[in-house]
Amino acid sequence: MAAVLAGGLAGVGGAAGFDTVRSEAPAGGDRSDTLQTASPSSVEPAMDGSVEAVASRLLPSVVKINVAGQAGVGNGTGIIMSADGQVLTNNHVVESAAEGGTITVLFSDGSTTDAQIVGRDPVTDLAVIEATDVDGLTPARFGSSAELDIGEQVVAIGSPFGLQSTVTTGVVSAVNRPVTSGDGQGGDTSVFPALQTDAATNPGNSGGPLVDMSGNVIGINSAIQTGTSDATGGSIGLGFAIPVDLARSIAGQIIEGETPTHAKIGVSVTDAVSSDRITTVGALVEEVIPGSAGESAGLDVGDVVTAIDGQQVDSSDALVALIRAYRPGEEVTLTYVRGKTPGQIGVTLDSDGGQLAP
Repeated sequence: MAAVLAGGLAGVGGAAGFDTVRSEAPAGGDRSDTLQTASPSSVEPAMDGSVEAVASRLLPSVVKINVAGQAGVGNGTGIIMSADGQVLTNNHVVESAAEGGTITVLFSDGSTTDAQIVGRDPVTDLAVIEATDVDGLTPARFGSSAELDIGEQVVAIGSPFGLQSTVTTGVVSAVNRPVTSGDGQGGDTSVFPALQTDAATNPGNSGGPLVDMSGNVIGINSAIQTGTSDATGGSIGLGFAIPVDLARSIAGQIIEGETPTHAKIGVSVTDAVSSDRITTVGALVEEVIPGSAGESAGLDVGDVVTAIDGQQVDSSDALVALIRAYRPGEEVTLTYVRGKTPGQIGVTLDSDGGQLAP
């Protein structure tokens, strides 16, 4: 998603910026065309809950991130978390600068500064960087992704193809969509329980905010479906964001200097394929790790997990993504089928111990 704008832009800015008024000379006289500046109209303040109001509130809290590293140069987007320069973004935006690369942050007022990586979490595709020698920044306001409604209007802000401070709008198309995110260049990949949106997002939007109509960040834009095998393809109305509740938890651990941890059941799974023995779509348990939460709860090899807390599981990736939305130590209700017999068990989730990247 961190991509460089290639080529030029055609047809931008033509025939705009003023109104034209045709003036005629009196009959029998010379005819001429003149351009007159239109009288300024009164400007009404943006209404609360409008896209204009959301953009006005969030744009000062969104930055463009330019990265140079082993994989070349690229750009993405970040969200200001603190007045002194902490910025939340995607791991795949900055990972190429993790070993000897450089990061530059461009603010909405046009000023720039260098930045360093505070910490990265490839498992959730999140990272925190810190802009140097800054103060008085405008932090974004973070909301919650726990009770979003399908069809709820949202706004996305970022730097698609390097075009800073681009605002688009759409709706929440789905929640808890299992999605794999990466940099398209063979770097770290992550499976997460995505918020799906039809707000136009493109390469360069990664790390930027998905925002509700009260101006609260509810997701971090992280992946798109292009409809082609070309990783630099454009939006077709399928964008995916990391839920902000997950992002805040991971970012908080990074900022505190902790190793981010992730919930797990302690089983190996694959997609359930229909057969004489398996008649249910879900995640087929191939191995139960000794001493794991799954073993303690009574899961067996051959069980097919079909739901977590009532949320449907229709593949192995769906199970992984849904579990990522929880914290170690939380209890979930797991629905499964053993043979042809359905059942439910409570599972207290384990921790993977964390995989913080420097």
